[in-house]
Amino acid sequence: MGQSKAMAGVYIACAAAACAAAAVVLTQRVKVRSQKYTARKILVEFQEACETPLPRLRQVVDAMAVEMHAGLVSEGGSKLKMLPTFIDHLPDGNEKGLYYAVDLGGTNFRVLRTQLGGLEGRVIKQEYEEVAIPPELMLGTSEQLFDFIAKELVSFVAREGEDFRLHEGQSREIGFTFSFPCKQTAVNSGTLLQWTKGFKVNDAIGQDVVAALQGSIERRGYKMRIAALVNDTVGTLAGGRYWNNDVMIAVILGTGTNACYVERAESISKWGGELPKSGQMVINMEWGNFWSSHLPRTYVDELLDNESLNPGEYGFEKMISGMYLGDCVRRVLVRMAQQAGIFGPHVPHKLLEAFTLQTPDMSKMHHDDSSDLKMVAEVLKTVYGIHNTTLGIRKIVLAVCDIVCQRGARLAAAGIVGILKKIGRDGSTANGFIRRNDVNGIHDELTVNSIGGSGKTVVAMDGGLYEHYSKFRNYMQQAVRELLGDAAKNVFIELSKDGSGIGAAILAASHAETRKSKLFKEKILAGPQQCYSERRTIASQLGAALSWAAMVPKLGK
Repeated sequence: MGQSKAMAGVYIACAAAACAAAAVVLTQRVKVRSQKYTARKILVEFQEACETPLPRLRQVVDAMAVEMHAGLVSEGGSKLKMLPTFIDHLPDGNEKGLYYAVDLGGTNFRVLRTQLGGLEGRVIKQEYEEVAIPPELMLGTSEQLFDFIAKELVSFVAREGEDFRLHEGQSREIGFTFSFPCKQTAVNSGTLLQWTKGFKVNDAIGQDVVAALQGSIERRGYKMRIAALVNDTVGTLAGGRYWNNDVMIAVILGTGTNACYVERAESISKWGGELPKSGQMVINMEWGNFWSSHLPRTYVDELLDNESLNPGEYGFEKMISGMYLGDCVRRVLVRMAQQAGIFGPHVPHKLLEAFTLQTPDMSKMHHDDSSDLKMVAEVLKTVYGIHNTTLGIRKIVLAVCDIVCQRGARLAAAGIVGILKKIGRDGSTANGFIRRNDVNGIHDELTVNSIGGSGKTVVAMDGGLYEHYSKFRNYMQQAVRELLGDAAKNVFIELSKDGSGIGAAILAASHAETRKSKLFKEKILAGPQQCYSERRTIASQLGAALSWAAMVPKLGK
């Protein structure tokens, strides 16, 4: 009897334990379901806030075109700076000779040389070297920094091989890519406004950076002239135009972002000087600072902006560039970790640190097409030490990456189409006219035929985000097609890899040729005091394309 009671007690205890275990399992399942429900609720709310349907994108396109016009009318008239670059003509492929470039855009700089062979030879050969800038020079004096750059440049020139040669009468000319905020005052002159990217060479602010580098070169006894000052976007435009005359726009989509394009000189109302004879001017938009109420701003963007080094500035860049996309994803994951506990009872400490999720890691997760999302799990483990995530949670992380990527890419597309609209190349024609500068009821119309060219428009792209993040690139191209409709068949988006360096060298060549032509004309117009034979020698050396038979009467033989 007692034994039976004991056995019954054991059964009851086992049953109670089983019930308790089942209750624990059930509680855990309920908790997991609750976590997933909360996480999905956060995901859906974020997705809705980030949506970029076609009507909204068209509003962004219109806003971009309006802001471009306003920025061309007056200084400070728009969030877009719309800076005239003094580049009033671009390479056409006829450039010949040996040219150099210095490309300073970050903690490393490059020196480059290229041998140009004209229309037939194009780029015959090029070489470059990348040099790390010592950290102390990034915080030192202007003379120390530019002396170091000049020293490396001169050393590079001294190792010029036999395959590189100057043409008769040619001196070494340099294109200087300087990718920091700068107020350009001439094609080869510009005043530094502020440093970024970790530089703090305070005595250089307000100084002409071309004069600083030119002085450092001359102190080393070398005769080299800086013929053009450009930023990386303008260099990309020039590099693209060298190969294709239909290139009208250049866009950088990398760590940062910017755009430039060819504008009609008559549209630059704030231009105070004489209009260039070419009738056009390259405009550096600084489009990262674009803003419009039509942009889909979320709590993520507000938090990121408030904690940035430049709150209230460069809002467009913070939505579309490689510097910020990964951190946008991180901030959504932080909210999910805090409110839904998707990574356990405690939020991983590193997840709370800004910019710990880089966009290349975001791209790795986004491109994970394995059935169990192994790469998503690997990135979470490697970057944040997060282990044992469920497949459901990994799918949510993947979805966040897709939302942020798609929004950024589609907004970048709207920016590009906004530029096309401004220059009358978005296909919005009616009765043989293109309506430009449609701002506050002011219309500037011109005939379609006045655009000239082949009817095609090429956008030259550069930057690691566009080149390496294929889903971003595909989303962007798809949105451009959606916005342009039938006109998309005349718009081509092409990668112009490493355009900033080679583009600067080609611009140096282009402006060197222009300078020679100008000097030639001045000599020709100097009057009869110069003998005919002297002028013929000058013309020969400068490669003038004029007929001597036609010139003889004008020279006063």
